Amino acid sequence: MKLGLFGFLFVMWLLILVGGGIVVVILGPISVSEFGNLNWFVASSIKATLAIILVIAWIYILSKIKNLIFNKEIKS
Repeated sequence: MKLGLFGFLFVMWLLILVGGGIVVVILGPISVSEFGNLNWFVASSIKATLAIILVIAWIYILSKIKNLIFNKEIKS
């Protein structure tokens, strides 16, 4: 049980660190220059959409890992 819980916590923190790195390194420098006065709005919309997609992906991954841990614990 402890290994499963600690593994889940390790993966959770790993995803948080990786997600933060992706946001800073990849999403941060995104800029758009074809929309005149709306450049900031379009760039912010793109960044927000990609960040929400990352959060949904992280929740999905953690949910799958949690289900694997619980299924393994129930079978043993």
